[in-house]
Amino acid sequence: MDTGIESVTTAALQLALDAASLRQQAIAANIANADAQGYAPVRVSFEEQLDEVRRGLADGGSIDALALSAVRPHLVPAAAADAAAEPVRLDVEAARLAENGVRYQALVKGLSRHLGILEIAVADGRK
Repeated sequence: MDTGIESVTTAALQLALDAASLRQQAIAANIANADAQGYAPVRVSFEEQLDEVRRGLADGGSIDALALSAVRPHLVPAAAADAAAEPVRLDVEAARLAENGVRYQALVKGLSRHLGILEIAVADGRK
């Protein structure tokens, strides 16, 4: 397995994009079921897992593609994610939807720039 910085960056960006995509689905499900009796809102578990990997780095470890492979974004009931889970509020979900859209665009732009840097590095070797 390649352990260079590009593999870690690409793996981290891929995970973040997967989480943003899953978050979009969760928000859509929450909005679609806002009036459903007994519906439990869902959230995405991702940042907590990433924080664990970061703590490993602070304890003298390292972040590599292998460490990131343990991070898997997945849906959890909001009650498990938030101690004071509330019923679905459309205004809050709409704000989360907008925030997630901005995050996704920033991640795509970051991935595009990263791949552009790699392309320049490869092209420079051909001169």
